[in-house]
Amino acid sequence: MTVADPGDMNEALKKRQFSRPGESVILFVLTLCAAVSLVTTVLIVGVLVRESATFFEQVSFKEFFLETEWQPLFEPISFGIWELVAGTLLVTFWALVFAVPIGLATAVYLSEYAHPNTRKVLKPILEALAGVPTVVYAYFALTFITPDLLRPVFGADQVNVFNALSASIMLAVMILPTIASISEDAMASVPRDLREAAYGLGATRLEVTIRVVFPAALTGIIAAILLAIARVVGETMIVAIAAGSTPQLTVNPFEGVQTMTGFMLQVGLGDAARGTVDYQSLFAVGMMLFLITLAFNVAAHFFVRRFREEYE
Repeated sequence: MTVADPGDMNEALKKRQFSRPGESVILFVLTLCAAVSLVTTVLIVGVLVRESATFFEQVSFKEFFLETEWQPLFEPISFGIWELVAGTLLVTFWALVFAVPIGLATAVYLSEYAHPNTRKVLKPILEALAGVPTVVYAYFALTFITPDLLRPVFGADQVNVFNALSASIMLAVMILPTIASISEDAMASVPRDLREAAYGLGATRLEVTIRVVFPAALTGIIAAILLAIARVVGETMIVAIAAGSTPQLTVNPFEGVQTMTGFMLQVGLGDAARGTVDYQSLFAVGMMLFLITLAFNVAAHFFVRRFREEYE
């Protein structure tokens, strides 16, 4: 029996690779699209680094990272970033507190318990929440959540008109479809054989969901939560309208705060002249926002890799 030469087989594959008309054009277009995405990302980071460097020529790293007061537009001027970081982390934390349990419970129900016909109806309704404009969420928080929900429950003297909790609730509603839909897709992609093997050992449906399906779909679930965090951290209108524009170091969700994106919107509306140090602070805040998002991505990647090694 004659054994084919691997070299001849590779040559034959190369000759047949683009034998059909238009395949080379399609490959070129796909490569161009990938290159545009990469170049755009590099240019965005380059602009952030360049403009941030201009800002730090006038403001020291010590003031930016060690001071705790952020007041670039009024006297006395101060550029301590941590009030904006604290506001961003506060609304992100409470948004995840509300959205992650509800989103994962919804994903478990749709994937493991719901009838296929029920799933076909509920999932599109859930995903429709992602199409609501964020400014609608913002004014809903300002006109209903705070005056009709939070103040009657916690007291009007305890809850400010602009507060982090109402913004967080609306942010949770905004990211709920992201967490639930992507997590449900990840759970649905778990092979049926794993479920059947667990059922064969006498496991209940809840045990199969928690001990088999959930760990197997963890990568997709972490990706869903990470995408939700990125949306919360980058959201502007909800936090700018509902949370207010008062930078302060606080863990009280009933007080008003200003997030990094809220400040960027404030500067972008024309409160600072182009070329001034307070205008350049916009890019320094943007760079800080980029680094925080990058840190979330690296931490999530490390966690998923470690868990995958243990699970395998």
